[in-house]
Amino acid sequence: MPATPIPRTDPLTLEVVELIGTVVARYHEEYEEAAAAHALTGAQARVLGLLALEPTPMRKIADKLKCEPSNVTGIIDRLESRGLVERRPDPADRRVKVAAPTDEGRATARRLRESLRFAREPLGELTAAERTLLRDLLKRMLGEDAGS
Repeated sequence: MPATPIPRTDPLTLEVVELIGTVVARYHEEYEEAAAAHALTGAQARVLGLLALEPTPMRKIADKLKCEPSNVTGIIDRLESRGLVERRPDPADRRVKVAAPTDEGRATARRLRESLRFAREPLGELTAAERTLLRDLLKRMLGEDAGS
């Protein structure tokens, strides 16, 4: 029978957990402020940021955001009404619609990304080796392959 993992409650682990929570809270706070400065909700900004990387089927957006597809439909509707996003057939399967940013949507996503100082500035203080180590440790914590 496999051993049950013992919860880590040593002071160092507790401090790391607290620091991670503080980083996440500060990032979300700044992200919401940056989104509002662009007249977007945080969810709209996150979707626009995802789409700026690549046009994406709405179900995949819902999976990434861990929400219902109907929520994504509403977000896409609002972004589309502002001319930031458009729906188009998926080249791989024309029955599937993908959401894709318009030129204005890509420009807005870029301005939004550039306005996020909290994540960028402290990371800029780290060396490339430190950032690589941090990335690999975070991937390991998430159970992802750190070598990718």
